[in-house]
Amino acid sequence: MLLSNSNQRAAILVSLLFSLLLVAAENAAGAPVSVRDDAGNIVTMPEPAQRVVTMAPHVTELVFAAGAGNRIVGTVKYSDYPPAAKNIPRIGDNSLLDIERLIALKPDLLVVWRHNSADRQLDQLRQLGIPLFYSDPRKLRDIPDSIVRLGRLSGTSAEAEKAAAPLREKIDALSHKYQQRPRVRVFYQVWSRPLYTLNGNQIVSDAINVCGGENIFANLSVTAPVVNIEAVLVENPEVLLSGQRKDDKNDLDYWRSYSGLLAVRRNNLFGIEADLMNRAGPRLIEGAAMLCEKLELARARRAQP
Repeated sequence: MLLSNSNQRAAILVSLLFSLLLVAAENAAGAPVSVRDDAGNIVTMPEPAQRVVTMAPHVTELVFAAGAGNRIVGTVKYSDYPPAAKNIPRIGDNSLLDIERLIALKPDLLVVWRHNSADRQLDQLRQLGIPLFYSDPRKLRDIPDSIVRLGRLSGTSAEAEKAAAPLREKIDALSHKYQQRPRVRVFYQVWSRPLYTLNGNQIVSDAINVCGGENIFANLSVTAPVVNIEAVLVENPEVLLSGQRKDDKNDLDYWRSYSGLLAVRRNNLFGIEADLMNRAGPRLIEGAAMLCEKLELARARRAQP
């Protein structure tokens, strides 16, 4: 007997819900779970994590999104979102950890960021046998995938899947609407003194691509290279974009003295809140939506005198 489309959708939904409940039940029962982290390592937990330490602000946001924020017993400087994260004890920053304080927290899972974690200190933690999950999302779609994997490790798969689904839908919608639009060449400024940007392996570059843009320094080999003003002038981008903190003055204003620059001539100097662009957590997708709107504005200005 053939089912109607509505009945088919209902059956699929019931099956999905049953699968999620089964995963949650298995985790609650203490069944071992394994996932692959962003370094390609298999991370296995004998039972769902109960005491998690997060070693980067974006990692903290991912764990909260996965429904396991109440299991974070320690984190690092600048982990300030969501607001509940401000109350979590600090064990240092991305590059220098208070190992003794960390050990005293008795974590059963460490979620670390590859770039700013001190290798020597991480080696010390490996010797203690504490499982490490490396988090380094390179694409927007890695964000919901990371939430799901962290949910599995924490035994909160149902909450993680619920959080990941609308993020995937938002990314698909942005890609469908903007990725095939006329290309816009973009310079992304991380910092002005020295002048830092990002290459094509960084997640902001993927956001630019999803929005129909082109990172002018995507081909550089260093993830966060220092460039000079002359290199930017030679590339002559149509848009200058920067992640900015709310209390900062516009760090792009000094570019206005370069009146020959295409982005300056068309007034395409755009700032987006730094935490929405520089943290590879769920809010980056909100930042990507803002970025897409900025690039669409730049396209509209092509027709202006």
